[in-house]
Amino acid sequence: MAHETAGYRLSCELRAHEDDVRGICICGDSGFATSSRDKTVRFWAPNPDKKHQYVLSKTLAGHSSFVGPLAWIPPGDRFPEGGIVSGGMDTLILMWDLGKGEVVETMKGHQFQVTGLAVDDNGDVISSSIDCTIRRWRKGHAIEFWEAHKVAVQAVIKLPSGELVTGSSDSTLKLWRGRTCLHTFMGHTDTVRGLAVLPGLGILSASHDCSIKLWALTGQVLMEMTGHSSLVYSVDAHSSGLVASGSEDCFLKLWKDGVCIQSIEHPGCVWDAKFLENGDIITACSDGTVRIWTLDNDRICDPQELEAYGVELSLYKSSRKKVGGLKLTDLPGLEALQVPGTTDGQTKVIREGDNGVAYSWNSREHRLVKLLMDQEIAQLISF
Repeated sequence: MAHETAGYRLSCELRAHEDDVRGICICGDSGFATSSRDKTVRFWAPNPDKKHQYVLSKTLAGHSSFVGPLAWIPPGDRFPEGGIVSGGMDTLILMWDLGKGEVVETMKGHQFQVTGLAVDDNGDVISSSIDCTIRRWRKGHAIEFWEAHKVAVQAVIKLPSGELVTGSSDSTLKLWRGRTCLHTFMGHTDTVRGLAVLPGLGILSASHDCSIKLWALTGQVLMEMTGHSSLVYSVDAHSSGLVASGSEDCFLKLWKDGVCIQSIEHPGCVWDAKFLENGDIITACSDGTVRIWTLDNDRICDPQELEAYGVELSLYKSSRKKVGGLKLTDLPGLEALQVPGTTDGQTKVIREGDNGVAYSWNSREHRLVKLLMDQEIAQLISF
């Protein structure tokens, strides 16, 4: 019988993405999907030759900019092998037939980046966006939408009871029944970036204020978890009661009863973290690598791989001190993009994950234009 280690250790590394891995979606027993800044979704299936390991099964390319949120459609008559819904910076929501690897629906309507996705029991797709709205889609068409917050909506989840919860840059969560707001949760002091359900207890929220909170549906804060030193992007919970969080501080943190019981450093920002049913944890990192962590001695990678990871981590830590002569930790975060420039051509250098990215102010269009290399199309940020 397999026995547990004193803490989570590396099980495997999955390399296929060509840029930051941004999101993770557990796809039942079929495997899991990951999204990336490389504009793709990758589906990873269990490796038939190596138990508890995974292989790249499908690469889904259809977005024209980086892909963020993902949602799973369980196998059924329409999708015998299941379906995946993806949302992107390109404002599009794509529905994929996983078996065929093809887009079957393209949902257009959001004005800016899609930030969250959920699939209702009746098959409707629910989406959130930087454009402040929640939209409900049926058969590829928006059947309703409403302004959920006055500023960007960063996340949406569906509760087992059918209600929705949204998180926003206004630092609040809102509980929705249909288009009716039942309650506004106030307690964070910065953007609410990630949401999850802690079964039987309440709602978890991850915030740019560096904390994770557990809320009762009444809006009462039941627990606060502090320990991250930078923006917390994601949070997830396991049926065992364990909570996982990922942060710009490059750590995956594990929490039990509000106490941090383990911190696992990564060679990059941890954009997302999700539990598998067996308790293993998948992390999405800005270095383009997907990693699986385990408590089970039988699933730990071999000593050579562990040693190589240690070297990789050491090299990363020694290289991340400065970006173009600027100290990375001193650069402003994404919140600085909300502040208009003062003169035409004014340049701002913003910290995005582990990179310093330059933006130039276009006073005529009242926009910040991201300065990109390699003939990529400039991404326009509107106010």
